[in-house]
Amino acid sequence: MTAILQRSLPTDMAERRKLPGIVPLDPAAWLRVDEAFAAQMAERARLLSERRDDVIAVTGGAGPAMDELLQFVLDWLTAHGDGYAIGAKEVRRPDGVTVAIDRADPMGTLGHLVQEDLCLMERRGEEHVLTAAVLCFPASWRLAEKISRPLTAIHVPVPEYDEGIARRVQRLFDGVQPGRPLWRFNALNYADPALHQPRSRVQPGETADLPYLRSERQSVLRLPETRACVFSIHTWVIAR
Repeated sequence: MTAILQRSLPTDMAERRKLPGIVPLDPAAWLRVDEAFAAQMAERARLLSERRDDVIAVTGGAGPAMDELLQFVLDWLTAHGDGYAIGAKEVRRPDGVTVAIDRADPMGTLGHLVQEDLCLMERRGEEHVLTAAVLCFPASWRLAEKISRPLTAIHVPVPEYDEGIARRVQRLFDGVQPGRPLWRFNALNYADPALHQPRSRVQPGETADLPYLRSERQSVLRLPETRACVFSIHTWVIAR
């Protein structure tokens, strides 16, 4: 399969930050369309068709948040989505592809609409839990192993994610407010440019001289009605 690559990272992702590296995000800049849009969306369509059970997961009780997220994205694209044409029953994307709006399959519909992977995190007891997701481009983790698990359990394999950072991230999810999203980014070196990499996390020390830079723009946004948090991931892969 031909590698799907971007030419470069956005300028606001060029400087590394200390973990967790979270800063405010302009709500109008939440989702992005870059030069790899058409190719990434085609790959998303292939994965949603051939490996749906690997890239979509939903738990009981997530319905209201999923419904709100789909409408929130449609409203956002109407206001801010350059190149999108939003109708009552379908959406024409910037690459000319038309996507039917299936209210009975909100995560599947979202997977065909935008480049970002979208994870719903809802407060369950003391922590936010991953209750639903469309995750076509996992970077060394498996959706099946993370669905219905809390934040701390989701990040267990990450050495940098110690107890102090775990508390800070939980406070972040508790504190993020509607209309005031936050974002951060990461960067890791990879041997394989494939976007769909559902495997155990590669330790940073093993990746120093590898040929591809993979970077994720990760955003956290609060839905106003259900109060669910949306964790969105936009993926860049650059040849070094």
